[in-house]
Amino acid sequence: MGPEIVSHLQSINGLTLSLGADLTKSTTLQLKSKGDLLICRNEDALISCLEVLRLNKLDYQILGNGSNALLPEVLSTPLIKIEFELDKSIFNEKMSEYELPASTPLNFLTSKAIKFGFLGWNSFTGIPGSLGGAIFMNAGTSKGEIGSIVKSVRVLRKSGVVESLELSSNDFSYRKNHFLGPGDFILSAVLKHHGVDANVGKDIKKYLKLRSETQPLWEKTCGCTFKNHKKTEETFAAGRIIDIMGWKGVEHKGLKISSKHANFIENLGGATKNSYIELVNKINSEVERKNGYRFETEVIIFR
Repeated sequence: MGPEIVSHLQSINGLTLSLGADLTKSTTLQLKSKGDLLICRNEDALISCLEVLRLNKLDYQILGNGSNALLPEVLSTPLIKIEFELDKSIFNEKMSEYELPASTPLNFLTSKAIKFGFLGWNSFTGIPGSLGGAIFMNAGTSKGEIGSIVKSVRVLRKSGVVESLELSSNDFSYRKNHFLGPGDFILSAVLKHHGVDANVGKDIKKYLKLRSETQPLWEKTCGCTFKNHKKTEETFAAGRIIDIMGWKGVEHKGLKISSKHANFIENLGGATKNSYIELVNKINSEVERKNGYRFETEVIIFR
């Protein structure tokens, strides 16, 4: 970015620009990476930021909480991250729905699910992401998918237009949404629930314990690497298939297929985006050779 563009961006209230920032710790995988980072702390700042970039014909990439992001050593375009303020007082009382900023951490919402016993809010138990990122990929667990509890969203299109969208099950499919285009932002969402059950808290705590025992939650990973493969009525779990192939514990250029859960790839240190993609391709080549299909990745590959 040229000095005039930098000056315009730096003048926006609520925006912080870091040029050539160390982004290594901005993702849960923690690959060594650097690039220009724009943090927008309110909607006006984000709208103004996109206007400056649009007028100067500059592209950008969107970084959520970094839980499923694969960054290169040097980013080719700026990253934009939103950190909107959350009014936690809205949870002082139990309500049928809540309007929340997209940057709301899922673990915070899980704590409210435990407190109030909200049915449906256990669908994102243990997922280390933000609300917007979870809606973007229709994140879920064996307990369900977040799309089932999203009533509506406010979206900022890449063109600068803000839209309010009422959503239904048709707006989501497995690990996908059908209402966002490239460069679009979720600003906020209205979450509903499916009623209240006193056992929800116990169920969430039990599931968190199971995840800690069966998944490498304390290692540097980007969560599940692959989507499960769905064919007609049958689902082939990626972790199970990779485990059957005998690939648990396999190492490749600073990476390791987790010995706890084969759908997780751990960063042992010194790994890069390219070495991660190489390992993904190696796994998929073997899956295809033995089973005749390939797994799609859950991880988002940045450029």
